[in-house]
Amino acid sequence: MKRITAELSARDKKFARIIDAHPLCTIGRNPKPVTHFESLVESVISQQLAVKAAETIFLRVKKLAGGRIIPSRIVAISEGQMREAGVSGAKYKTIQGLALAAISKEININKLHEEEDGEIFQKLTSLWGVGPWTVDMFMMFQLGRLDIWPTGDLGVRRGWEKIHSLSDEIAPKELEVKGEKFRPYRSVIAWYCWRALN
Repeated sequence: MKRITAELSARDKKFARIIDAHPLCTIGRNPKPVTHFESLVESVISQQLAVKAAETIFLRVKKLAGGRIIPSRIVAISEGQMREAGVSGAKYKTIQGLALAAISKEININKLHEEEDGEIFQKLTSLWGVGPWTVDMFMMFQLGRLDIWPTGDLGVRRGWEKIHSLSDEIAPKELEVKGEKFRPYRSVIAWYCWRALN
């Protein structure tokens, strides 16, 4: 990772300051000891929520599932129970869809790490309620993919604006183009955009 951050600092001096001021990026270095299915459920719950709120709701869902987030236990939880835990109706439907896709083997969730980024994206976004942000977070933090560029994430955009002292908000499409020079390490750049906001 030191070689990668040195290379990125050389490509954009404004990132060099942020990289120097923060710890080394952890993407791809500290894999979470959770299953792909659990990670996806966590990503769905986290959509448009503050980190602390998402963590609280996720722990409630885990308790409902008897301490193990596995498809067979998730499908047994009623919508009412999920709503009491803080999960919206839409997120409940998405999580149930993920569980059913795993049980039916429509998607072999346990083997997603063997697939290319594009294939993972296509398979997961074919499910109701699973959007680009959820898949981006899964590929970055669960699979450790280093070239994901989540321009739909508000924190990434705000971090970019802060690092580059922009007075106007940057649009996702514009940021998409600006990220090109950081291939194949755009996940690392996104991670430092988040750090810039801390």
